[in-house]
Amino acid sequence: MKKLSIIVCALCSVLCAAAQPPPVTVGAERTAEYFPLLKGKRIALLSNQSGKVGDKHLLDVLMENKVNVTAIFSPEHGFRGQAGAGDHVASSVDEKTGVPILSLYDGVQPGKPGAESLKKFDVLIVDLQDVGVRFFNYYITVTKMMDACAEQHKKVILLDRPNPNGHYVDGPILNMKYKSGVGGLPIPVVHGLTFGELVGMVNGEKWLPQGRQCDITVVKCLNYTHQTMYRLPILPSPNLPNMLSVYLYPSICYFEATPVSLGRGTSLPFQIYGHPNMKGYDFTFTPKSMPSAPKPPQQDKLCYGVDLSHLSEEAVWKKGIDLSYLIDAYRNMNLDDHFFRSFFENLIGVDYVRKMIKEGKSADEIKAMWQGDVEKFKKQRKPYLLYAE
Repeated sequence: MKKLSIIVCALCSVLCAAAQPPPVTVGAERTAEYFPLLKGKRIALLSNQSGKVGDKHLLDVLMENKVNVTAIFSPEHGFRGQAGAGDHVASSVDEKTGVPILSLYDGVQPGKPGAESLKKFDVLIVDLQDVGVRFFNYYITVTKMMDACAEQHKKVILLDRPNPNGHYVDGPILNMKYKSGVGGLPIPVVHGLTFGELVGMVNGEKWLPQGRQCDITVVKCLNYTHQTMYRLPILPSPNLPNMLSVYLYPSICYFEATPVSLGRGTSLPFQIYGHPNMKGYDFTFTPKSMPSAPKPPQQDKLCYGVDLSHLSEEAVWKKGIDLSYLIDAYRNMNLDDHFFRSFFENLIGVDYVRKMIKEGKSADEIKAMWQGDVEKFKKQRKPYLLYAE
């Protein structure tokens, strides 16, 4: 009987293991696919702390394999991902390898390199972890680099990574009159695409200036679909410290265009919100200056508000964009139009959301307004999908 129990347990273990989907292999790990394209070429790398191949950074893997890396381009937050949001990052040299780091966020021409920088390489490798949200601006940097490379006839290789918010499309399509550093393409707030799919769409829809198209090769992920609940192994940004913050990000970021703190300068950014003048809440927090948020909104002030950090990841993951948090704070503070900063429309992408909130509409009523955009975009993006929906 004991032997039978052991056999049954062993069989169950085998069946459970067989039922588990194989792990995702990111593009950077598929070196056999792109190493042959690098032979005899001067290589530039656009990446940050997320550009890992197993437990090594892609830069180290390239150097170990004698790839001629002549330049590194660093996006917002810098190559090691330690700078705060919007901080200017000076160009420098990578201490470990001695490769020059050319900042694309130095305040001169964010996102697009100058002609001298483009002379330093033949092929650009892009390896960045995105979170699939329109105002998470790494995709703007990538599209500007695509444009620069298209102008100078430079080859681009994009190493794809899963989109942790890739299971849905939500939010209005950006009205391009609100184009800015937090919204660069006519896409919904949550577009549901990986970078590999998005760059294909940029080329196919001719979204680069003057309809330019970039010579770009995408190295796909393996074992990934748009329903894969992919957990990020590396933080994509100093203020997105865990998966809950990544899932709440499409619903919480609008507080950036209000007086309300969304937790920058605390241990729970994008998981709480509050203000010194909000009434009727027991939860409190005090934003402090820290490396990831040197001057956070409401710094050193006691804020009253709401703690969302106890929410289930799955519930947030399934809900999608939820404007009820924004509406709650708006009604509580009773500031009317003074609640909204001028760049609120840059974040949400359209002018009717502010109006509907002021009119007292619910989150569901507002969400219903952009469903036409969602369906339109799903059809528009279909030819560019690289992974099963």
